[in-house]
Amino acid sequence: MSLKIYLNGKFVAREQAKLSVFDHGLLYGDGVFEGIRSYNGLVFKLEEHIDRLFESAQTIMLTIPLTKAQLIEAVCRCLRINRLHNAYIRLVVTRGVGDLGLDPRKCPLPTVFIIADKITLYPKRLYERGLALITVPTQRNLPEALNPQIKSLNYLNNILAKIEAVNAGFEEAIMLNAHGYVTECTGENLFIVKGRRLLTPPTYVGVLKGITRQTVMDLAGRDGIEAREEVLTRHDLFNADECFLTGTAAEIVPVVTIDGRTIGAGRPGRVTLRLMRQFQALTKTAGVRY
Repeated sequence: MSLKIYLNGKFVAREQAKLSVFDHGLLYGDGVFEGIRSYNGLVFKLEEHIDRLFESAQTIMLTIPLTKAQLIEAVCRCLRINRLHNAYIRLVVTRGVGDLGLDPRKCPLPTVFIIADKITLYPKRLYERGLALITVPTQRNLPEALNPQIKSLNYLNNILAKIEAVNAGFEEAIMLNAHGYVTECTGENLFIVKGRRLLTPPTYVGVLKGITRQTVMDLAGRDGIEAREEVLTRHDLFNADECFLTGTAAEIVPVVTIDGRTIGAGRPGRVTLRLMRQFQALTKTAGVRY
């Protein structure tokens, strides 16, 4: 069965899902998006993702031409039509078609599209054995220049860091901010475990307030582990008991080496593995059924 894409209120075959070359999402990265997961017929944290999409749109003064309820139904329909029970959903709203200038007033109608498909971000062996990370020269965008809470279509900052990681033979990269503090990886938030504390960089250093990030902090709190934001340096990472990444597509990925330093025992840690099990259990019961 050919994949069906939601495009401006209609479902079209993948091959027919086409945008104008004058769409400002293409020309300038002028738009917002959300990555969402479904598990066994449940869309995980769908309301939270839709809320964040509307917040991103509000900040860049982009009016989404659908209500939250209509977008939720469109996501669910996309999954039903494609008969997907376990999927990755990409929900995108662009400024729409305009001219070759920057002026957003020239774009009268936003473009909305939804893609539901399979995704495998990392091979299974990395979840079992752990990931090796490298710190790269490309710095995270200054929050004052582009607030990280805006999930915009311009990911060139992250892509440049990803290129540096791949060129060095690594799957993923740690990005620092202009002051040398740890922010996040190219597509995931970062956590360390130190004693009975679970630590992650605060959003003001240049970090996306990830939905999986918050879910993990909530799970840790219920398990009696203190989970909090704290400014981190590479020294803190090198001397952590455990380290892992979180993201919608990646879920929870253990980290065992950073810049050649072994983290903890050099294998996925006890807290990391427990959080992975708890997260997997939560995805089977929490979400919007479609």
